[in-house]
Amino acid sequence: MWTKREKFTLWSALSLLGAVGLGGAGSLHSAAEHPTAPGACVPVPAGTEDSMRVALEATRGELAVVRLQFERADAIMGYSMQYRITTDLTAAIYDAALAEGVEPALAFSLVKTESNFNAAASSPAGAVGYTQILLSTARLYEPGLTRRQLFNRSTNLRLGLRYLRDLLERFEGNTGRQLELALLAYNRGPAKVQELLDAGRNPQNGYSTTVMKSYRRKG
Repeated sequence: MWTKREKFTLWSALSLLGAVGLGGAGSLHSAAEHPTAPGACVPVPAGTEDSMRVALEATRGELAVVRLQFERADAIMGYSMQYRITTDLTAAIYDAALAEGVEPALAFSLVKTESNFNAAASSPAGAVGYTQILLSTARLYEPGLTRRQLFNRSTNLRLGLRYLRDLLERFEGNTGRQLELALLAYNRGPAKVQELLDAGRNPQNGYSTTVMKSYRRKG
């Protein structure tokens, strides 16, 4: 659904593009220099061409914002349908993922695997919320955080995905084996994963496979 502001931006862009022609501001300049040419415009007052250029660039900037807003809305709708969750929760996960530098597709798959999108989820080990992050881990980022505060949606998503981002950087995990290790570290703890690797053992326990199934379907 377009807002009044977005509709005005699109209308402004079309109007400006129509004014300067497909050739851009150069067409306006050409017509001003040759007022007797067929289809020529009325001579343009001094300064008008520069003003039109500035207005056109401003409108292009607004259109870029509208395009990003449209892409965000389209992505949110897609993830909402894929995981059958509310658009409000979808938007929260999507925005948190981008803010923390995590690919949204991976973030959704992680939350699905960890809590099945249940805000009240908790584990015997003490992991809580959407991302099932431990309070001790969360306090590495926000000392003094309480267990109750960790159940807050934005806090839980922000800290859980920040922890994932740190593990991705630690294991250089964008694709393949490195991504697998980062996910395993999220589940088993980075120290445990490194211990197994140093001992020549495979830390795989099936967790990364589960996360990456959904991630690959979207990717």
